[in-house]
Amino acid sequence: MSDLDLNLLVALDALIEQRSVTGAARTLRLSTSAMSRTLGRLREALNDPILVPAGRVMVPTAHAETIAQQVHLLNREVHGVLGPARPVALEQLNRQFNIRANEAFVVSQAARLAEAVARQAPNVRLRFAPKPDRDSTALRDGSIDLDIGAKPGEGAELRVQALFRDRFVGVARAGHPLLGGALPVTAEEFAATGQVVAAWSDRFEGPIDEALAAVGLQREVRVVVPSFPAVLAVAADSDLVGVVPRSFCEPRLVPAIAMFELPVATPPIVVSQMWHPRLDADPAHRWLRGVVFGAFRTAPTDAAEARVAGQETEGG
Repeated sequence: MSDLDLNLLVALDALIEQRSVTGAARTLRLSTSAMSRTLGRLREALNDPILVPAGRVMVPTAHAETIAQQVHLLNREVHGVLGPARPVALEQLNRQFNIRANEAFVVSQAARLAEAVARQAPNVRLRFAPKPDRDSTALRDGSIDLDIGAKPGEGAELRVQALFRDRFVGVARAGHPLLGGALPVTAEEFAATGQVVAAWSDRFEGPIDEALAAVGLQREVRVVVPSFPAVLAVAADSDLVGVVPRSFCEPRLVPAIAMFELPVATPPIVVSQMWHPRLDADPAHRWLRGVVFGAFRTAPTDAAEARVAGQETEGG
């Protein structure tokens, strides 16, 4: 056949199974005349009668009998491909999801997410990949299924769902001289204290530097490290102070660190989960997103932290 008509496959399956033009027409909700015309097209395409009279009934030809099982399986596969996605059987789901997140998120949240996933889908594996930047290429090329963090500036086609709202806080070792006087720490005291900052490129200035500049101050940066956990490690073992998101400062993870409120205002950090539209309707991926979102909705939170009820949105 030069032009493939998948309706012929459906009709052929019904004709062989019902062994009757009338029965096949009833199965497919067609008129008998329409099914007779379809049988004519099939006979021409296959160069075989397909059904022949045997007394008062019709029987399949030898060729029809030979291809019957293959036709039935193909018909099922076509319906599976062209029909809506089937609900996922979580207890049978065997799949690895690649999630990109920063180190502190993995340390503080990976165990809780893994437990939530295992309760429903014991054969699912979570692979947490490092997050060196906010580039969305990994989502586009499919090497990452889910990205958790601050929304990138590009990638307008990405789907984004807010998980929680974070904020920056100052950190210093317990007993640091900066925290020994009257609180809160002033902008002048903060700027004059040696600092360790996290940066993922040669440029390490950010909203804190902009806020200090607005009041005529500049902080004294002495060490630049590649991550917020590194900021915590350096601050915990030196007289340098740092700035990290509040969610990074769980006492069980950094017991030697004291937090303090920054003396300048900084914009909030909205932590989201992001994915590419190709996975939007995938039942298993939708389930994973629900688990991640649900884990944050039910997690205990600091009373000072404002949680946001995220909604799935198209694009940025």
